[in-house]
Amino acid sequence: MIKVLVTGANGQLGSEISKIAGQFPEMEFSFTDVAELDITNSEKVAEFLNYFKPEYLVNCAAYTNVDKAETDVALATLLNATAVGILAEQTAKTGCRIIHISTDYVFNGQGPRPYKEDDQVDPQSAYGVTKLEGEVLCRKFNPENLIIRTSWLYSAFGNNFVKTMVRLGNEKPEIGVITDQIGTPTNAADLALAILTIISSVNSGKKPFVSGTYHYSNEGVASWYDFTKAIFEIAGINCLVKPIASEDYPSPVQRPPYSIMNKSKIKLIFGLQIPHWRDSLNEYFKHKI
Repeated sequence: MIKVLVTGANGQLGSEISKIAGQFPEMEFSFTDVAELDITNSEKVAEFLNYFKPEYLVNCAAYTNVDKAETDVALATLLNATAVGILAEQTAKTGCRIIHISTDYVFNGQGPRPYKEDDQVDPQSAYGVTKLEGEVLCRKFNPENLIIRTSWLYSAFGNNFVKTMVRLGNEKPEIGVITDQIGTPTNAADLALAILTIISSVNSGKKPFVSGTYHYSNEGVASWYDFTKAIFEIAGINCLVKPIASEDYPSPVQRPPYSIMNKSKIKLIFGLQIPHWRDSLNEYFKHKI
Protein backbone atom coordinates (compact mmCIF):
# COMPACT_ATOMS: atom_id res chain seq x y z
CA MET A 1 0.00 0.00 0.00
CA ILE A 2 1.43 3.34 -1.08
CA LYS A 3 0.53 6.36 1.05
CA VAL A 4 -0.48 9.63 -0.62
CA LEU A 5 -1.05 12.89 1.24
CA VAL A 6 -3.16 15.50 -0.56
CA THR A 7 -3.03 19.10 0.67
CA GLY A 8 -5.60 21.67 -0.41
CA ALA A 9 -8.08 18.79 -0.60
CA ASN A 10 -11.19 20.98 -0.58
CA GLY A 11 -10.28 22.81 -3.78
CA GLN A 12 -11.16 21.87 -7.34
CA LEU A 13 -8.25 19.49 -7.97
CA GLY A 14 -8.11 18.01 -4.47
CA SER A 15 -11.83 17.28 -4.61
CA GLU A 16 -11.46 15.56 -8.00
CA ILE A 17 -8.61 13.41 -6.64
CA SER A 18 -10.78 12.43 -3.69
CA LYS A 19 -13.62 11.54 -6.06
CA ILE A 20 -11.53 8.99 -7.99
CA ALA A 21 -9.34 7.73 -5.14
CA GLY A 22 -11.32 4.49 -5.01
CA GLN A 23 -10.11 3.63 -8.51
CA PHE A 24 -6.60 3.18 -7.08
CA PRO A 25 -6.94 0.50 -4.37
CA GLU A 26 -3.17 0.23 -4.03
CA MET A 27 -3.10 3.73 -2.53
CA GLU A 28 -3.98 4.90 0.97
CA PHE A 29 -4.94 8.57 1.02
CA SER A 30 -4.97 11.32 3.60
CA PHE A 31 -6.91 14.37 2.41
CA THR A 32 -6.15 17.57 4.30
CA ASP A 33 -7.12 21.19 4.05
CA VAL A 34 -6.48 24.08 6.42
CA ALA A 35 -8.64 22.56 9.19
CA GLU A 36 -6.56 19.37 9.26
CA LEU A 37 -3.09 20.70 8.43
CA ASP A 38 -1.63 24.21 8.44
CA ILE A 39 0.88 23.99 5.60
CA THR A 40 2.36 27.36 6.60
CA ASN A 41 3.54 25.86 9.91
CA SER A 42 6.74 23.89 9.51
CA GLU A 43 6.39 22.03 12.83
CA LYS A 44 2.82 20.96 12.09
CA VAL A 45 3.83 19.72 8.64
CA ALA A 46 6.75 17.74 10.13
CA GLU A 47 4.45 16.19 12.74
CA PHE A 48 1.89 15.15 10.14
CA LEU A 49 4.50 13.65 7.82
CA ASN A 50 6.03 11.66 10.67
CA TYR A 51 2.56 10.44 11.68
CA PHE A 52 1.17 9.46 8.27
CA LYS A 53 4.51 8.66 6.57
CA PRO A 54 3.43 9.28 2.95
CA GLU A 55 5.55 8.33 -0.06
CA TYR A 56 3.92 11.11 -2.10
CA LEU A 57 2.55 14.53 -1.24
CA VAL A 58 0.29 16.11 -3.86
CA ASN A 59 0.08 19.83 -3.14
CA CYS A 60 -3.18 21.25 -4.52
CA ALA A 61 -3.25 24.14 -2.03
CA ALA A 62 -2.91 27.63 -3.50
CA TYR A 63 -4.10 31.21 -3.39
CA THR A 64 -5.94 31.30 -6.71
CA ASN A 65 -7.85 34.59 -6.75
CA VAL A 66 -5.80 36.19 -9.52
CA ASP A 67 -7.32 39.66 -9.25
CA LYS A 68 -7.27 39.83 -5.45
CA ALA A 69 -3.65 38.66 -5.30
CA GLU A 70 -2.59 42.06 -6.63
CA THR A 71 -3.56 43.67 -3.33
CA ASP A 72 -3.27 40.61 -1.09
CA VAL A 73 0.34 39.87 -1.96
CA ALA A 74 1.37 38.80 1.55
CA LEU A 75 -1.21 36.02 1.80
CA ALA A 76 -0.65 34.95 -1.83
CA THR A 77 3.08 34.71 -1.11
CA LEU A 78 2.49 32.76 2.08
CA LEU A 79 0.31 30.12 0.38
CA ASN A 80 1.87 30.00 -3.09
CA ALA A 81 5.53 30.28 -2.12
CA THR A 82 6.42 30.04 1.58
CA ALA A 83 4.14 27.06 2.25
CA VAL A 84 5.50 25.23 -0.80
CA GLY A 85 9.02 25.67 0.53
CA ILE A 86 7.93 24.24 3.88
CA LEU A 87 6.26 21.24 2.25
CA ALA A 88 9.27 20.59 0.02
CA GLU A 89 11.78 20.90 2.84
CA GLN A 90 9.86 18.66 5.23
CA THR A 91 9.03 16.00 2.62
CA ALA A 92 12.69 15.84 1.63
CA LYS A 93 13.58 15.01 5.25
CA THR A 94 11.25 12.00 5.25
CA GLY A 95 12.07 10.78 1.72
CA CYS A 96 8.62 11.74 0.44
CA ARG A 97 8.25 12.84 -3.17
CA ILE A 98 6.29 16.02 -3.84
CA ILE A 99 3.95 16.72 -6.74
CA HIS A 100 3.23 20.44 -6.85
CA ILE A 101 0.67 22.18 -9.06
CA SER A 102 1.69 25.42 -10.78
CA THR A 103 0.34 27.61 -13.55
CA ASP A 104 0.68 29.00 -17.07
CA TYR A 105 0.83 32.47 -15.43
CA VAL A 106 4.58 32.02 -14.91
CA PHE A 107 4.90 33.04 -18.59
CA ASN A 108 4.30 36.50 -20.05
CA GLY A 109 1.97 35.18 -22.75
CA GLN A 110 3.89 36.75 -25.62
CA GLY A 111 5.30 33.49 -26.98
CA PRO A 112 5.11 32.64 -30.70
CA ARG A 113 4.52 28.91 -30.07
CA PRO A 114 3.29 26.58 -27.31
CA TYR A 115 5.42 27.00 -24.19
CA LYS A 116 7.91 24.27 -23.31
CA GLU A 117 8.90 23.60 -19.72
CA ASP A 118 12.34 25.21 -20.07
CA ASP A 119 11.14 28.37 -21.84
CA GLN A 120 11.90 31.71 -20.23
CA VAL A 121 9.55 32.52 -17.34
CA ASP A 122 8.33 36.09 -16.95
CA PRO A 123 5.20 36.39 -14.79
CA GLN A 124 3.17 39.58 -15.24
CA SER A 125 0.95 39.36 -12.15
CA ALA A 126 1.33 38.94 -8.39
CA TYR A 127 -0.33 35.54 -8.73
CA GLY A 128 2.18 34.46 -11.38
CA VAL A 129 5.13 35.82 -9.38
CA THR A 130 4.12 34.00 -6.20
CA LYS A 131 3.48 30.73 -8.06
CA LEU A 132 6.92 30.98 -9.69
CA GLU A 133 8.49 31.57 -6.27
CA GLY A 134 6.77 28.38 -5.13
CA GLU A 135 8.29 26.45 -8.04
CA VAL A 136 11.77 27.73 -7.17
CA LEU A 137 11.43 26.71 -3.50
CA CYS A 138 10.02 23.31 -4.43
CA ARG A 139 13.03 22.56 -6.62
CA LYS A 140 15.45 23.97 -4.06
CA PHE A 141 14.32 21.92 -1.07
CA ASN A 142 13.18 18.59 -2.55
CA PRO A 143 14.96 17.19 -5.61
CA GLU A 144 12.34 14.42 -5.78
CA ASN A 145 9.72 16.73 -7.24
CA LEU A 146 7.22 16.90 -10.06
CA ILE A 147 6.00 20.43 -10.80
CA ILE A 148 2.94 20.34 -13.05
CA ARG A 149 1.84 23.60 -14.66
CA THR A 150 -1.76 23.71 -15.76
CA SER A 151 -4.21 26.26 -17.18
CA TRP A 152 -7.87 27.34 -17.18
CA LEU A 153 -8.87 24.77 -14.58
CA TYR A 154 -12.55 23.97 -13.99
CA SER A 155 -14.46 21.22 -12.22
CA ALA A 156 -17.73 20.27 -10.56
CA PHE A 157 -16.29 21.66 -7.33
CA GLY A 158 -15.60 25.23 -6.22
CA ASN A 159 -15.86 28.41 -8.26
CA ASN A 160 -14.63 28.46 -11.85
CA PHE A 161 -15.24 29.94 -15.31
CA VAL A 162 -17.65 27.21 -16.45
CA LYS A 163 -19.93 27.63 -13.45
CA THR A 164 -19.82 31.42 -13.77
CA MET A 165 -20.74 31.32 -17.46
CA VAL A 166 -23.60 28.89 -16.85
CA ARG A 167 -24.99 31.22 -14.19
CA LEU A 168 -24.60 34.33 -16.34
CA GLY A 169 -25.99 32.58 -19.41
CA ASN A 170 -29.13 31.67 -17.50
CA GLU A 171 -29.49 35.20 -16.09
CA LYS A 172 -28.76 37.40 -19.10
CA PRO A 173 -29.90 37.53 -22.74
CA GLU A 174 -26.36 38.35 -23.90
CA ILE A 175 -22.84 38.63 -22.49
CA GLY A 176 -19.50 39.88 -23.78
CA VAL A 177 -16.52 37.51 -23.54
CA ILE A 178 -12.86 38.14 -24.32
CA THR A 179 -11.72 36.77 -27.67
CA ASP A 180 -8.03 37.83 -27.74
CA GLN A 181 -6.76 35.65 -24.88
CA ILE A 182 -5.84 32.17 -26.12
CA GLY A 183 -5.21 29.10 -24.00
CA THR A 184 -6.54 25.64 -23.20
CA PRO A 185 -9.32 24.76 -20.75
CA THR A 186 -8.47 21.91 -18.38
CA ASN A 187 -10.99 19.65 -16.71
CA ALA A 188 -9.61 19.09 -13.19
CA ALA A 189 -10.93 15.52 -13.35
CA ASP A 190 -8.45 14.79 -16.16
CA LEU A 191 -5.54 16.30 -14.24
CA ALA A 192 -6.50 14.35 -11.12
CA LEU A 193 -6.52 11.12 -13.10
CA ALA A 194 -3.16 11.99 -14.69
CA ILE A 195 -1.54 12.58 -11.29
CA LEU A 196 -2.76 9.31 -9.79
CA THR A 197 -1.89 7.44 -12.99
CA ILE A 198 1.67 8.76 -12.75
CA ILE A 199 1.98 7.65 -9.12
CA SER A 200 0.48 4.25 -9.93
CA SER A 201 2.68 3.63 -12.98
CA VAL A 202 5.83 4.61 -11.06
CA ASN A 203 4.85 2.49 -8.06
CA SER A 204 4.22 -0.56 -10.28
CA GLY A 205 7.56 -0.11 -12.03
CA LYS A 206 5.99 0.58 -15.42
CA LYS A 207 7.43 4.11 -15.57
CA PRO A 208 10.45 5.77 -13.92
CA PHE A 209 10.04 8.73 -11.60
CA VAL A 210 11.68 11.53 -13.55
CA SER A 211 11.88 14.68 -11.45
CA GLY A 212 11.28 18.01 -13.13
CA THR A 213 8.74 20.43 -14.50
CA TYR A 214 5.86 19.32 -16.70
CA HIS A 215 2.95 20.89 -18.55
CA TYR A 216 -0.58 19.49 -18.45
CA SER A 217 -3.76 20.88 -19.94
CA ASN A 218 -6.37 19.34 -22.16
CA GLU A 219 -5.55 19.18 -25.87
CA GLY A 220 -6.61 21.86 -28.32
CA VAL A 221 -6.78 25.65 -28.33
CA ALA A 222 -9.52 28.14 -27.46
CA SER A 223 -10.23 31.74 -26.60
CA TRP A 224 -12.47 32.54 -23.64
CA TYR A 225 -15.09 33.38 -26.28
CA ASP A 226 -14.71 29.94 -27.92
CA PHE A 227 -14.90 28.28 -24.52
CA THR A 228 -18.07 30.13 -23.59
CA LYS A 229 -19.74 29.32 -26.91
CA ALA A 230 -19.00 25.63 -26.32
CA ILE A 231 -20.32 25.78 -22.74
CA PHE A 232 -23.62 27.27 -23.89
CA GLU A 233 -23.92 24.87 -26.81
CA ILE A 234 -23.37 21.77 -24.67
CA ALA A 235 -25.47 23.04 -21.75
CA GLY A 236 -28.30 24.15 -24.04
CA ILE A 237 -28.19 27.75 -22.85
CA ASN A 238 -29.81 30.34 -25.14
CA CYS A 239 -27.61 33.39 -24.55
CA LEU A 240 -25.91 35.54 -27.17
CA VAL A 241 -22.12 35.64 -26.78
CA LYS A 242 -20.50 38.81 -28.08
CA PRO A 243 -16.72 38.86 -28.70
CA ILE A 244 -14.87 41.68 -26.92
CA ALA A 245 -11.21 42.71 -26.63
CA SER A 246 -9.22 42.53 -23.40
CA GLU A 247 -8.95 46.32 -23.39
CA ASP A 248 -12.75 46.52 -23.18
CA TYR A 249 -12.83 44.41 -20.03
CA PRO A 250 -11.13 46.29 -17.17
CA SER A 251 -9.02 44.11 -14.88
CA PRO A 252 -6.31 44.80 -12.29
CA VAL A 253 -4.29 41.93 -13.76
CA GLN A 254 -2.49 41.56 -17.06
CA ARG A 255 -3.48 38.06 -18.10
CA PRO A 256 -1.36 36.09 -20.60
CA PRO A 257 -2.76 36.72 -24.11
CA TYR A 258 -1.26 33.41 -25.26
CA SER A 259 -0.71 30.54 -22.85
CA ILE A 260 -0.78 27.35 -24.89
CA MET A 261 1.53 24.79 -23.30
CA ASN A 262 3.49 22.03 -25.01
CA LYS A 263 2.62 18.72 -23.31
CA SER A 264 4.98 16.42 -25.21
CA LYS A 265 7.21 15.81 -22.18
CA ILE A 266 4.54 14.52 -19.78
CA LYS A 267 3.00 12.36 -22.52
CA LEU A 268 6.36 10.88 -23.51
CA ILE A 269 7.77 10.18 -20.03
CA PHE A 270 4.59 8.96 -18.34
CA GLY A 271 2.65 7.64 -21.35
CA LEU A 272 -0.42 9.78 -20.73
CA GLN A 273 -3.35 10.07 -23.11
CA ILE A 274 -4.83 13.58 -22.88
CA PRO A 275 -8.40 14.32 -24.03
CA HIS A 276 -9.37 17.31 -26.19
CA TRP A 277 -10.91 20.16 -24.21
CA ARG A 278 -14.28 19.90 -25.97
CA ASP A 279 -14.53 16.19 -25.22
CA SER A 280 -13.71 16.85 -21.57
CA LEU A 281 -16.26 19.66 -21.42
CA ASN A 282 -18.87 17.22 -22.73
CA GLU A 283 -17.88 14.78 -19.99
CA TYR A 284 -18.17 17.52 -17.39
CA PHE A 285 -21.78 18.21 -18.29
CA LYS A 286 -22.58 14.49 -18.35
CA HIS A 287 -21.24 13.84 -14.86
CA LYS A 288 -21.28 17.17 -13.02
CA ILE A 289 -22.79 17.27 -9.56
